Amino acid sequence: MDASHIEALLLTLTHIVLALTVTGHVLLNKRDVGATIGWIGLVWLSPFIGSILYLMLGINRVTRRARRLRRPRARGLKPQAEISIDPELAHLEPLWIAAGRLSGRQIKGGTGLEILALGDNAYPRMVASIKAAKISVALSSYIFRADEAGNQFIEALSDAVARGVAVRVLIDGIGAGYFISPTYTKLCKAGVPVARFLHSNKPWRMPFLNMRTHKKILVVDGAIAFTGGLNIGAENVQATNPPHPVRDTHFELRGPVVTELTAAFAEDWSFTTGEDLTAAEQRKIWFPQVPPVKGGAPARVITSGPDHDLDKLESVILSAIAVAHRSVRVVTPYFLPDERMLSALTLAATRGVAVDIVIPEQGNHRLVDWAARAQLMPLMQAGCHIWYSRPPFDHSKLMTVDGGWSMIGSANWDMRSLRLNFEMNVEIYSSPFATELNAVIDSKLHRRMTIEALTARPLPIVLRDAAARLLLPYL
Repeated sequence: MDASHIEALLLTLTHIVLALTVTGHVLLNKRDVGATIGWIGLVWLSPFIGSILYLMLGINRVTRRARRLRRPRARGLKPQAEISIDPELAHLEPLWIAAGRLSGRQIKGGTGLEILALGDNAYPRMVASIKAAKISVALSSYIFRADEAGNQFIEALSDAVARGVAVRVLIDGIGAGYFISPTYTKLCKAGVPVARFLHSNKPWRMPFLNMRTHKKILVVDGAIAFTGGLNIGAENVQATNPPHPVRDTHFELRGPVVTELTAAFAEDWSFTTGEDLTAAEQRKIWFPQVPPVKGGAPARVITSGPDHDLDKLESVILSAIAVAHRSVRVVTPYFLPDERMLSALTLAATRGVAVDIVIPEQGNHRLVDWAARAQLMPLMQAGCHIWYSRPPFDHSKLMTVDGGWSMIGSANWDMRSLRLNFEMNVEIYSSPFATELNAVIDSKLHRRMTIEALTARPLPIVLRDAAARLLLPYL
């Protein structure tokens, strides 16, 4: 046997050993049948390349690291007196119970909420709060640009540090710039404690590229918080006429639930830097006692991510759809749910629940738009109403059920948000707030998609959209 035959035999044996090893790992660790079949097929049909891709993108190393670094969830308040659900919302009590068990967090009463439309309204309020901070500022953002809008935040954070306020800033390692991050550089030069989530230029750290922190959290003095879908960038300020404008919805929160937002930030900060903001010497800074807002609503933070929070947010959403009697209303910039969520929506519509889903008429990712259209027909046939929001691109993430339960936060209705990203949402049990949020949703109902319009697409477009749907786990 000559050298070339020996080399070919060795390569073949190496491929078989690698493929068998990866196949075993996939069978033991992947729960989704489609993903399992896909990875095994890729590994066997693409020698070496398939194994390398699985090593880089298929193994959830975050779970193992999270178990080592994450501590028990911080509790800034002593246990409160039992909070009961409003009798008018009694049919939502199973959701109240399920969300508590799934999230591992208590309902916090006395939550004050204010809706802030667009960066035009949210940014001035957020920057003013940072400028008024006396004790602490915690900020986490997926995108944080060093542009006209972002520089206002950078200046306010820098000034806060200069006057002795404890500041911590966490930005995503990709969303805020992977190779070059002007925001990170500016904050470092100003002496602001800042970290980049799962960021590394080392090749062996590349598996973390697919797992991002998508949370948007700002907490000032442990007492006032801002969260929602709004990143930090000039594209969110409509008054400046940016070239690629983005509409979004953000929220100001007050009351005891703010402590839970701080705790969510503290977990991610510890995960990234190792610094424990829940330590005894830090608690007075980051976790002060926060009184309830008079007439405020019961609310709870729900986090999700590819660690100990895997599937929790999706499970809460499924529970909310399951208890709906009258209405389910969803606003999302990216609508790529899995079969479980599609089935839940179609079943709700089948039993007579009014289901309205609002997606952008003008998206910012063509593949996502194509893939989303491939999933609409079964929903519409079941009686769900699909609406387009008017341009420009709407990045809002909103949900209400039966005019009494609401969910706000950072998560989109796609597998990246619900399985790969670290997200944070807040659920609220309040008819008045749901009424406010429904008014916002009503304002976004621009044009309703019809079955006739969907079936009128030319065959090449239908095939294109169906092919794009195959990329659903990766979009």
